[in-house]
Amino acid sequence: MQLRYAMTGMAVVLSLAGCQRTAYNDASYNSTSAPAPLTAQPVPQVQGGQLPPPGGSSQFPAAPATNAPMGGVQGGAMASNGGGLDVTKESLVGSWRVNGSCDMFLTLTNLGSGSRGGTRGCVGELTAMRSWEVSGKQVVLKDVNGNQVGSVYKTADNAFSGQTSSGQPIALSR
Repeated sequence: MQLRYAMTGMAVVLSLAGCQRTAYNDASYNSTSAPAPLTAQPVPQVQGGQLPPPGGSSQFPAAPATNAPMGGVQGGAMASNGGGLDVTKESLVGSWRVNGSCDMFLTLTNLGSGSRGGTRGCVGELTAMRSWEVSGKQVVLKDVNGNQVGSVYKTADNAFSGQTSSGQPIALSR
């Protein structure tokens, strides 16, 4: 029994030895090891004044002069202004927002005569989209059998506009 008390006492002493307070002696602190303070840098003079109103009297830019719907799409093809902007396959690769409500993903992986693609969260014909290809200035969206489900034309940097085969509008953006 005494051995048990002795072992318990020894365990308490050893555990308390690990709880000793350690303090740094200010006299032993070497102030030369601390980094030197940074030198202040001059600041140039700041100017103030009133900004002119943006773009004249209206905060919105003027609408383009055209009778075609947004993006110049009319009846499934670009208006007779020569078609959309030039487009390359490489510039299309990645994720696109479709009509602000779902996503389209385009890759350079071959699938049939086009490249692999797909949609997530879309409705209608776009749910069947599995591949795509560039034909001139037009981007053709196809189903798994190679049938066209829609097409779009580049209208601006990171913006495409077109429609599905049944005439539903398609607006791609990122």
